[in-house]
Amino acid sequence: MDVSRLVGRLLGVRQHVVDPGGGGAPRVPEPVAALVVGGGIAGMSAAVVLAERGVGVTVLEAAATLGGRLGAWPETLADGTPQAVEHGFHAFFRQYYNWRSILRRVDPSLGFLRPVPGYPVLSARWPAEEFGRLPPAPPANLLALLLGSPSVRLADLRAMDRDAALSLLAYDPVRTYAELDTSTAEELLDSLRLPDRARAMLFEVFAHSFFNHEAEMSAAELVAQFHFYLLGNPEGLAFDCPDEDYASAIWRPLARYVEGCGGRVVTGAAAGRVDPGPDGWRVTTADGAAYAAGHLVLAVDPPALAALVANSPGLARAAPGLAARMPSFGAPGPPYAVARYWCDGDVGPGRAVFSGVSRQPTLDSVTLYHRLEREPRRWAERVGGSVVELHAYACEPGVPAGELARRMWRELAALWPEAARLRVRELRARVAAQAPAFAPGSHAGRPAVRTDAAGLYLAGDGIRTDFPSALMERAAATGIVAANHILRAAGAAAEPVRSIRPRGLLARR
Repeated sequence: MDVSRLVGRLLGVRQHVVDPGGGGAPRVPEPVAALVVGGGIAGMSAAVVLAERGVGVTVLEAAATLGGRLGAWPETLADGTPQAVEHGFHAFFRQYYNWRSILRRVDPSLGFLRPVPGYPVLSARWPAEEFGRLPPAPPANLLALLLGSPSVRLADLRAMDRDAALSLLAYDPVRTYAELDTSTAEELLDSLRLPDRARAMLFEVFAHSFFNHEAEMSAAELVAQFHFYLLGNPEGLAFDCPDEDYASAIWRPLARYVEGCGGRVVTGAAAGRVDPGPDGWRVTTADGAAYAAGHLVLAVDPPALAALVANSPGLARAAPGLAARMPSFGAPGPPYAVARYWCDGDVGPGRAVFSGVSRQPTLDSVTLYHRLEREPRRWAERVGGSVVELHAYACEPGVPAGELARRMWRELAALWPEAARLRVRELRARVAAQAPAFAPGSHAGRPAVRTDAAGLYLAGDGIRTDFPSALMERAAATGIVAANHILRAAGAAAEPVRSIRPRGLLARR
């Protein structure tokens, strides 16, 4: 075992069991039906667990393809080459225990995941900062970061506000939100009194990764995610990524798995209204089709959930507490942009597959897909080109996707001069605002998995959990928790739920 993991394990930095599962029959003893609205990570995680236990589950997905913000769809380039295009790059961190458990249903060895070496943060003002080679477990990783970073000097550490710094090490699922949720992440970063370089290279890039501006994000959420990704897990910041597009690697296999267990997956079925009934719930889709079941999991993004509740007066009467939370919860975080470029040449051979970007007006990250996935690699090898994807995690509202793509490419050229010499042969760009907001003061009103209506549950990366989680892992975990509520009510065995160390190293007992 790695020395840092051994030391961390002695301090309780290990995988923790949130719910051991079990407690019932391997399959539901009586017929049970459930509807899942949303075919992204949360919805499909719920459907996998339910279908395995014999629940008659139907997944309704509004889009033509599964996956939500992890989705992929086919495009044809001007030269006739088929290519899969995704909503954006996602890092499959190794502490995503629940999401990886779901993925093991279709690939027990997770052989489709490949480690992404390194994780540099780029800046036009300062040398790159490397995160991917830290020791995996705390406290060694934090010490290595602070002592080895070119952005921090010993004098800077002495000048830090110790109380503010200790808050990052003292995450507590109750106390942290009570003390910091009404403050902004920007205010917390200000209070650390770090030099501008250290703040930009070590913290601001991290905050943007949650699709929120630090001036509009809860300080408690920043502490919680710092704990989840750096200070509470034994796996470190290393991550893996699929070696082929998400539709091929994940969504088609998961759909086949659910259907092989007796479930149904229906795409192009946009839920328009939800009504309670004497035997459960009824969902009417935009085309007038109706689906009914005793249990319902709403696994859609915050704006879609708020719109569905607003269009469903019967649901609002049955779940007034949920309805009251929707106006604030349904407001998404800022827009995010994704642009993929097929180019006639390549960037430098030493460029990392994935890089974060600091302090550019628009650009937040760079991914070299021709060094990551099979289809882009084959295209690049055939034409002598490259496939580059650029992201803006929290961009200026009201700017068209094409303009954001042009801005991001100019900013990339300022960081990598060779990019200015490449000709872009094809471009696919999109902008959307679907990610959850984590505004100051929002935690208390954030809905949890269980609602105030019997048989109605929520799942997604904006849903509150009582254990550390984020992004893809929170989506998967809440989907499993929703399924477990249904299974326990039916007398069937629940699925185990796991997380990282529940509290920070310096959290008070």
